[in-house]
Parts: sequence; structure tokens; C-alpha cells
Amino acid sequence: MTQATPAPRFAMRGIRKSFGATAALQGVDLAVAPGEVHALIGENGAGKSTLMKVLAGAIRPDAGEMLLDGQPFAPATTQAAREAGVAMIYQELSLAPHLPVEDNIMLGMEPIRFGLRDRTAIRDRAHEALAMLGYGSLEPRTRVGDLPIATRQVVEIARALAVGCKILVLDEPTSSLTLADIDHLFGVLDTLRSKGHAIVYISHFLEEVKRIADKFTVLRDGQTAGSGAIAEHSIEEIVNLMIGRKLEQLYPRSTRTPGEVMIHAVGIGAAPKPVNATFDLRRGEVLGLAGLVGAGRTELLRTLFGLDPVASGEITVRVHSGWATPRDRWQQGAGMVSEDRATEGLAGSLSIASNITMNLSHDASPLGIVHPRHIETVAREWIDRLGIRTRGPDQEVRTLSGGNQQKVAIARLLHEKVDILLLDEPTRGIDVASKSQIYELIDRLAAGDPEHDIQPRAILLVSSYLPELLGVCDRIAVMHRGTLGPARPASAWTEHTLLLAATGQGTPA
Repeated sequence: MTQATPAPRFAMRGIRKSFGATAALQGVDLAVAPGEVHALIGENGAGKSTLMKVLAGAIRPDAGEMLLDGQPFAPATTQAAREAGVAMIYQELSLAPHLPVEDNIMLGMEPIRFGLRDRTAIRDRAHEALAMLGYGSLEPRTRVGDLPIATRQVVEIARALAVGCKILVLDEPTSSLTLADIDHLFGVLDTLRSKGHAIVYISHFLEEVKRIADKFTVLRDGQTAGSGAIAEHSIEEIVNLMIGRKLEQLYPRSTRTPGEVMIHAVGIGAAPKPVNATFDLRRGEVLGLAGLVGAGRTELLRTLFGLDPVASGEITVRVHSGWATPRDRWQQGAGMVSEDRATEGLAGSLSIASNITMNLSHDASPLGIVHPRHIETVAREWIDRLGIRTRGPDQEVRTLSGGNQQKVAIARLLHEKVDILLLDEPTRGIDVASKSQIYELIDRLAAGDPEHDIQPRAILLVSSYLPELLGVCDRIAVMHRGTLGPARPASAWTEHTLLLAATGQGTPA
């Protein structure tokens, strides 16, 4: 006897929403059953966030209908949606770090007794919600600001359960988590799935989607591009649905010929990390740095670039040894793209043109005058060369998608004619199509273009995404607790051996 398909916990049919002349949603359908993890996938700007804001009552749709447990559902506010059982957990958690766990979980719905907050009831209900997630041992009086990011995420999920959520939406929940934290999160989601919650999982990490989701829906340009059971579709098929064409090769690889040593580092140490890092970076190669969050990879890049002082060891950039400032590194031909685009990598309120020409060393006249028309011309050249999707050079960088912001950050380095690129998590938070463009750009930079007399660059790449390291890099070195292991050919590693080395359990023979 065939088992009946459960009725959807919620269904969205023909949802449409426009903002002025821009059609964000064009008749989107989405349905998720109780006890189902449903992945919502798409490029940045595909309509995922808009669709979920409609579900959460933050946006009123122009057309379409929604059903919750078979009944019409049209929340006028986010509070109405929350009371109906819809909870959204964003990438940036909305917790009060100065308050204890119990107060965060019960915030805004505290039990009242004799006109006062019932502290015992608050603690009991908070403990009950945590226990449902397998975190009953977490002390409810612990200050949230003292918890690791993964546990804070559990607290936010517990708050949703305390409200009585039926539908849980998670937006890029693993972007700041370690591999162990991701395992814990997936355990929590398995628990919620077994209790009949409907879960919408938004992520750019398709390997994670394959691991946790039951079904998927792909949005493209505000429309439903495809859906189905996740086990019946390969990652390549899902990517093709996302970008509307067949992606021949996610990790392009041109002929690369390693040349002169551009960075020679011996025994580099800084406070508190790195502890000991020795390596050579050559022109014409991509050297990857793997390791767990907190291992010291970012700190190593900052030390190399002169942002943090060297405590021990010696760094030679080309022929320049000794102490150096970031300005020195620029002049020596080295540039860095920070993992924190918002606060370190770019000036979000300034235009694309201003960001690309920020250093001004190539753009000022002998009298120190910078002509706006020249800056605009330069920006248009880089917009065309890197395929930056924009209204024009005067568009504010903060209004671009993550992938296009990253291209602007790299364009600034290339405009400065740097030969050494220090890239820290260059594809974090951007969609697969944008990632493929960044990979293609990295490949072109490492290979060079002899036909146009463009020399290969030397690239040092930090990434927490192991398939990316294996696909893009020529050699990979692993950092564990501040100590960098030997660099080996990428072909000598697998995801398994990289993870073992990152956790201090050995390296391949």
C-alpha cells in the first residue's frame, strides 16, 4: 500500500511582489510538509529573502495566496506570523548578548505572576525549550555574550520553540560555524524534523543541502526554476537550475607555471597567532591555507600584510625583508582582501569608482589632482573586465550583491598592479554562479596572459570550504592551533585528510 503524502504545513501559491519597476517575485510556489527540511536555493537576488519575508509577515505580496495547515494565511505583521507559528532565524542573530539565556528565550513573552515577571516559570520554560534541542545541560542563567556562536544559534532556535513555532526558516545558518558546530546544528534539525516541524533551509553550500534536506526548490530571477527530492538530483543539476545554463566547469584550471618566490616566510609568529608558519609563495600559483575557524589563518594574512606586528621569524616579500606597514606592502606589490567586506574590505557608502581608485597612487596628476572623469573611466574598465553587475560606476558598493562586492575589492588590488594577492575567504556568503566567476578570475590571475604580456600573480588563499581549496589551489598547507604544516600538492589531499590535519590528527603520507 502506497503511503499517502502528508498535507503541507504551509503552501505558497503564485506569490508575486514588485518594488517599483523591479519584479522580485513572479508567481512563486513553495510547499513544505511537517517533518520536512526543504532547501530554498538560488543566486543572490533570486528572490529567496523576499519570499521568506512574505511568509514571515514582513512584506505584503501583490498577488498569490498562502495556506497554513490548510487554512488561509495572510499575516499583516511579523508578530502575527510569529504568533501563528512562523519563526525566522537570520544569518545575523537577533539576541541580546548582555542578557542571560533564559531572558533571551522568553523575551517579550515572559510569564507574569502578581504583576511581576515569574522568574521560576521563565527558567522552567527556557530549560524545557533547550531540552527539546538536546541542550538541557545549558545553564539558563548564562550570559548569551559568553556563549560560542553555535550555542547562541541554539538559543535563538529555542526561543522560536518557546513561542510554539511550527515553521522554522534558517538563513545561511552555517556561515560562521565550524565543522563540529555544523554537525551539532544538523543534530538539532534532525530533532525538530522528528517532532514534525517544517523547516526551510537557505544556504549557498550545496554539499550541506544534500546532507540535511529532504526536498529543494530553486528560484531564479524571481521565479520557480525547479524543485524535487534532493536525493534524486546531483549538485551539478541543481547549479544548472540556479544559473539557467549548464556550468561546464566550476573550478577552471589553466596551465600554471610556478616561478620566482614572491613571499618567503620563516618561523612567523604573532600574538596570539600564528605560532609558527613557514612557507614559500611563488608567482604563478595558488597556495591554499586550510584549517578550522580560530586556527590562525586570518591572523597570518594580517601579519604578512603588516596589519599585525611580527613577534618572531622573518618575512621577505620579493627582496624586502623586515618590519613593514600595509602601505609598504602596497608599494612592494602585495594587496589583501579581508574576509570582512563590510568593515575592512570596502567602503560601503562610497561608489564603485571611489572604492576601486581608493589608493589614488595611479590616479592623481603630478599636482596631486584627481579628475572625476578619469576615475569614472578607470572604474568602467574594471567593471567590464571583471563583469561587475551594476547600474554604473557611481552606484554605492553596499547596494551590490556579495559576489559583485568581492569583484570590486579584487579590482582595487588589480588597479594597484599588485603581483601578490592575499585573499581571505573570497567567496564567503556569495552564490554558486558568483563563486564560479571568482574562481575563473583567480585562475586567470594565477596563469597570466602571455599573449597580452600579463605576468602571472602569486595568490595566497584562505578558505574554510574544502572543495574550494581542492578545486582552485595548486598546493595546500593546513594550520592547526597557530602552526602551519608543510604545503603539499592539492592532489595529495582529500577532504578527509584535510580535516584530519586541521584537527591535529595527521597529514597524508
